[in-house]
Amino acid sequence: MNPVIGLDVAKGESQVQAFLDKGKPYRKSFSIRHNVEELNEFLEFLQEIESLAEGKPTVVLESTGHYHTPIIQFLEEHQYVYILVNPLIAHRAKSSSLRKVKTDAIDAYHLCELYYKEELEPQKKRGIQLLNLRNLTRQHETISSVAAQTKLQLQSILDQVFPEYRGVFGNLYSKVSLQVLLIYPTSESVLSVSETILTDQIASLCKSRSDKWAEEKAKKLRDAALRNPFQNNLYQSHIFNLEIMIDIVLQYQEHLSKLAAEIDALAKEIEEYEIIQSIPGIGEKIAATIISEVGEIERFNHPKKLVAFTGVDPSVYSSGKFTASVNRITKRGSSRLRQALFMAVQCGIRDARKKKISDEIIPRNRRLREFYDKKRNEGKPFRVAIIACVNKLLHWIYAMFKSKTTFLDIA
Repeated sequence: MNPVIGLDVAKGESQVQAFLDKGKPYRKSFSIRHNVEELNEFLEFLQEIESLAEGKPTVVLESTGHYHTPIIQFLEEHQYVYILVNPLIAHRAKSSSLRKVKTDAIDAYHLCELYYKEELEPQKKRGIQLLNLRNLTRQHETISSVAAQTKLQLQSILDQVFPEYRGVFGNLYSKVSLQVLLIYPTSESVLSVSETILTDQIASLCKSRSDKWAEEKAKKLRDAALRNPFQNNLYQSHIFNLEIMIDIVLQYQEHLSKLAAEIDALAKEIEEYEIIQSIPGIGEKIAATIISEVGEIERFNHPKKLVAFTGVDPSVYSSGKFTASVNRITKRGSSRLRQALFMAVQCGIRDARKKKISDEIIPRNRRLREFYDKKRNEGKPFRVAIIACVNKLLHWIYAMFKSKTTFLDIA
């Protein structure tokens, strides 16, 4: 016999359907909640199927974000083989019937049928270290995105209170700049004190800089206050909101700094972290994201599978005598991995010097730039050439991870 159990996973519970063999459903489907008591009852059911079918059943379930994690951990602890099905494949199986029926019981039944129809591979367990790194890099990306939105809100309020402040410091969102703005949010507050006091205040906030630098910034701050169109602030609510936004941005910066330190410390324990940074254009943040999203390279037996996992493989459409000539990438893989690779390519093909002293182009990654120029000379648009470079980069990464060699060794 070839037993299988289909699980339609939802938030906090799952619908269970068992088959002893192809075309032989066992009992009616039932629901279990994701708690210790009902998971233990599910274990007894698994053992019952095992004794009847004289073999351990395979569990098939759909990937559902994080809702399936309690079930996955439970199955791994009790050493049961499970197959995590891509939602697109699961949806196709559920839509195979002419009847329009959608229930959890039917979905669990279809997952069992899918097991017998398709050659599904068991899920390969990923290492805890790489999963921890993936969780940290994703959290860093999430907080960075929210922080960017908060900065835009801060700018909007600043435009209504002290727009001239933007030119005082090179980076408006540096810690010193935000702390100074927190103390002196209006022209009135700046002009109410002497330039000497401003200098001392700035110097105390940034002790790594010289007194001359603090004097220059104090002068710039005073000049900005004199130019500011809002000499008298009419809305106290703007000041209140500005202070809140500054506090939030400073907190986000602190959290991001802690996350970056944790990511770097964890990534340094992984061999691939140093290997991938040997590729010019890939720094610490991009390297950590790539290795955490790719995971164990042993999961892929060919570089094309890694390309497909990333979602930069071209879609194919052909029907009858028609074959599409414009094929977009599938985008069915990891969006975070794609974004990190796009950044790596753009950094790699850029000029390595800030100022040109000659017409000679010296890119960070010479081989990648040559490949990019070749595609552009063939008439490929910018985005097409970039995607081709991402594809090339993935093949290099696959070779480097498989052979445990650096970029110079495969060059």
